[in-house]
This record gives sequence, structure tokens and C-alpha cells, in this order.
Amino acid sequence: MIGSGYGRALIAAGLAVLAGGAQAAQCGNSAGGFEAWKREFADEARGRASPAAISALMGTSYSSATIAADRGQKSFKLSLEQFMAKRGAASIISRGRAMKRSQAGLFDSIEQRYGVPPGPLLAIWGMETAFGAVKGNVNTLSAVATLAYDCRRSAYFTDQLYAALTLVDRGVLSPNTRGAAHGEIGHTQFLPKNVLNYGTGGSLDNASVALNSTANFLKAHGWRAGAGYQPGEPNFAAIQGWNAASVYQRAIAIIGAKIDGE
Repeated sequence: MIGSGYGRALIAAGLAVLAGGAQAAQCGNSAGGFEAWKREFADEARGRASPAAISALMGTSYSSATIAADRGQKSFKLSLEQFMAKRGAASIISRGRAMKRSQAGLFDSIEQRYGVPPGPLLAIWGMETAFGAVKGNVNTLSAVATLAYDCRRSAYFTDQLYAALTLVDRGVLSPNTRGAAHGEIGHTQFLPKNVLNYGTGGSLDNASVALNSTANFLKAHGWRAGAGYQPGEPNFAAIQGWNAASVYQRAIAIIGAKIDGE
């Protein structure tokens, strides 16, 4: 009977689902719906994020630069040789070898703690930001909020946005923080959730912090001290965890080996 306790419970559950669906922030594929989405997301986030973090979210704007970068990642479709030439592999190897020598103490301490040798760390550092020279100039919160709103990968970047709001509360991010187009920050370009999970403390705009954090990421993804990191070897899986593009993974392995094997 509809008037039974069981029936009333079913009705209540159904109404709760409908209400939840009505409140869910709706993704979109153009700038037009972004402001409405922000208001809906902010309503959802209350209780999970502080008033200060929500205020920072409400100050974001739709990032056309982020969408352009997200739709235009053509370099990952290049051959390995073309990709390495485009990313300046020869220069990364040369500078990486020099930095391995000049900062030997730092890389020795990282290897002792995490088991990760200098080569892959320098390869990632050089590939991501040209050793800190090009860290990006897109507003980080706007980038992550835009991708959380954008329908293409909304669920993935919604997680990143909640992580970013947590980082605002911790003082790691501010409404003015700038970085790469997808919301990555620091010398080795960590997304917000990776900062939470693998950051070792301090600003990732400090090279030492960023390199320790990167080694921590690789160790957490199964890196084994002393094992190889070329395709088919035990530590290649950790490099695969860093970036999903096959051509990027192989380039890191090759560049790292040339730095380590100088």
C-alpha cells in the first residue's frame, strides 16, 4: 500500500533523488553556462569547502585559453622522434647532465629517500617547464573550474576542483595563483589532487620541493630502487602513472637514461 511506511520511504527516497538531480551542477561546452554552473557548484560545495574557498571559486572566470589547450594537444600524436625534437630533448639532456652535477647533493638525498635516480626527475622537470623557465600564466582556479564545468572530462576535474578548494584553505593556492592551462602548478606541474596526495610540503615553485614531490609520486606509483625504467622494465609503470601519453612516457625514459648514463 502506498500509505505504508515502506511506501512512504520509497516516495521520500525518490524525491531525494529528484531533488539531488535538480541541484546537480550542469556541465556545458561553451562559456554561456559557466556563471550559472558556478552558482550551482557553490551550492553543492557548501559543507565540503569553506566560505573562503567558495568565494575564491565564485571569483573565477571561464578560461578560453584552457579550452584551447585542452582541444589542441596535437604533439602527443607525433612520432617519438618528432615529439622529442619538438620538446627539445637534446637540450634537456645537455642541461640535465649539467644540473645533475651542479646539484649532486640534492639528487643524492632524493635518491636515498625515494629510490629515484636523477635522470627521470630531470627529464620530467625539463619536459614540463624547461627547468622552471615556463610554468604557465593561466589562473589556476579558473583553469580547473573551467574543466570541471566542461563536459569532456567533468567528473575528473570536479575532483581536481575540490582538491583545489582544499588547497585554498591550506594557503597553498590563492585566487591569484597562476600556472599551466590545465591547472598544473610548480616546476614539475602538479594538478591539485596530486599536490594533496604527493606534495612533500612547501611551495612547488621551489625546485627542491617539486623534485622531492615528483620522486614521492613515482615511489607511490611503484618505483623500486635500483630497477630499470625503460619500457618493459619494472619502473616504467611509474612513468606511465605520471602521464598517459605513450610518446611522452617513452621520451622520459630515453632522456632520463641518457642523463643517468653520461
